[in-house]
Order: sequence, then C-alpha cells, then structure tokens
Amino acid sequence: MRAMIFTGADRPLELTEVTLAAPGPGEVRVRVEAAGVCHSDMHVRVGEWESPTPLVLGHEGAGVVVEVGEGVEELVEGDHVILSWIAPCGRCRFCLADRPTRCTVLGERVAPGAVMADGTTRLRTADGTDVHHYLGVASFAEEVVVPASGAIRVADDIPFDCAAIIGCAVATGVGAARTTAAVTPGSTAVVIGCGGVGLSIVQGARMGGCSRIVAVDLVPEKLATAAAVGATDTIDGSQDDVLATLAELLPDGADYAFDAIGSARVTEQAVAALGVGGTAVVVGMAPQGVQATFDLLGLAENDQRIVGCNMGGVRPRVDFPILVEQYRSGELRLEEMITGHRPLSEADAAFDDLAAGRALRTILQPSRGA
Repeated sequence: MRAMIFTGADRPLELTEVTLAAPGPGEVRVRVEAAGVCHSDMHVRVGEWESPTPLVLGHEGAGVVVEVGEGVEELVEGDHVILSWIAPCGRCRFCLADRPTRCTVLGERVAPGAVMADGTTRLRTADGTDVHHYLGVASFAEEVVVPASGAIRVADDIPFDCAAIIGCAVATGVGAARTTAAVTPGSTAVVIGCGGVGLSIVQGARMGGCSRIVAVDLVPEKLATAAAVGATDTIDGSQDDVLATLAELLPDGADYAFDAIGSARVTEQAVAALGVGGTAVVVGMAPQGVQATFDLLGLAENDQRIVGCNMGGVRPRVDFPILVEQYRSGELRLEEMITGHRPLSEADAAFDDLAAGRALRTILQPSRGA
C-alpha cells in the first residue's frame, strides 16, 4: 500500500510504497476513507514536537474494517469505523477507572514512541526499515492496523469525512466544554481560536446551555462559521483589542475561557478574561517547552481555576456514538467545519492551507488514489 512518509521537518512528505503487517491479536486492519489534517500533526511536521522517524502522520480518520485479528469479537469485516488515537489498554489504573485519555500505555509507550501498544511497528519500507505510527494510528495511509479499542463502529450512512473529524477535533472540543469544563446552563464562555477544535468547543458550549458564547479569531471567515454554529458574539483579534472588547461584552468576566490555539499569549488572555469563580481551559496543544504566566494572587483571590484538557476527557466507545447521534439530529453541525478534500499525495498542501489560516479541517482521501 501507499503512505505519506515524514522523515524530517525540513523535508517534504513522500508518497511511498510500504508493507503493512496483518493485524495481531486484538487488532484490526482498516481501509482509510478519510483522514483529517490536524494541528497536532502540524507540530510534528514543522519540528515543534519531537517524534521518531520515518513516520506516518495522521491520527484522525475513518474507514472500513477489512480484516480482524485473533480475539476480536466486537468488529467484523465491512464495519465502518472511526479511528481513535485514544485506544485504551483496558488494564491500567486509569482505564479501570474509566479515564481512557490518561491510559498509561498510551502516555508512556504509544505516543512518545510512535509505536503500537507492544512497542513495535506494523509498517516497513521496501528495504525493511521500520516505519513509526503517529499516536498509534498513522492515518495518512491507504490502510492502518490499530487496536480494536481504537476503532469505533458507526452506521454505514455517516459520511466518512464527518466521522473522521469526530475522532479528534469534535470529540476534543465538545468534550472540553461538556466534560472538562462542565459548562452550566446560563453561563458565559469565551473561545479563543476557531479552528476545528475551537468550533467544536463553541458547539459544546451551546449544547451545554451557555447564554453567551464569544468567539475570538484573526480570520473573519472562521468567525462567520463560529457564529453559524453557535457563537453569540465574535471578536476579530486582528482588528480589535481582545481583552478590552471582552470587558465590554462581559463586564463581570467569563465563567469559562478556552485556549483553543495552544500558545502562551492565548492562555494568558484566557485567564485574564475570567470573572470570579471562572475556569480557564487549555485545550490547544503548544510547542514543547512553552510556558505561560499569570497572577497567582488574583487566581486565588478570585477563586479561579486553570485546567488542562486532553481529548476532551472522552471515552471513545461511549462518547463517539453519542456525538454521531447528535450529528444525525442536527444538534451537532459538522459539514461547516470541513473546508476541503485532497488526495493523499497533497498532504503538504493541506498543511500549507492549515498554517495560512485557509482551512478549518482538510480531509485527505487515501482510498481515492494519488
């Protein structure tokens, strides 16, 4: 099969013939129909996050099961699935406590090593070189082998592109609002950054009953989309003083403020936007080593919190089907977040679109040829 191979931040991705091993016990092989291009992939692509190479990027995707490994009973050939980079081991203390985003195997082996749960890879180049799997998924490829716990069955009539973005952007954003922050009806929220994750936070805040949702971005088109999916107010950070405008819109400060970018400046803005008892949620992933500062005394005096958010605290096997049904009912709007489709060979162009602010989510379509 073919996959886009990453060999270094200063080099283009290469469409390469590779071999993919058959699924082992507890694993499935999936033909990838749609793969979302995410900022987490971008961090590796530009060298802001370290990762072993050669590497197949991509951690957001959907497709069709084409083979199941020994012991897999919940999936069969032909099932449509969402790929989840949260593929819980089911045995560590966090998995047993129903906190799969904190899975020890994922955090200590799969993510840093870009390998499968057993510490090995399933991908090889023609000369026998091991190829790593980004976040244990590697969806920038025609096919993947993943743990069965990382392939969540969905109905056949759900579009693959919409299913794919549920697997990361949507689950992260909606979960950030509904699970991590646990927004309450009538509360106020500020969302800084209106990419795929930020727009999903806006929707999660809307579904959670927030009475005022202020979306902040530098790109007018993204702000228009935010308004279409639930923002009550928008601020163009390229034209307006963000904190001054927020003070006018929310004189008492925000109950919840979300950093959906992942930068020190944005996190500091989120904290500064809070009112008494407010919660700042860091959702966007920053480059390694970035630190933010805030007023310790003010944080304590105002009874405020700063919390991190990994994948929205979701439980994929439970929460993905719920998100699918919310999409079916029209409560969750996904088509608006997909701004383009490209063949697998145009992954670098998709990254360029993302970096330039031209794209929310671009979908690669590996099964449709180069």
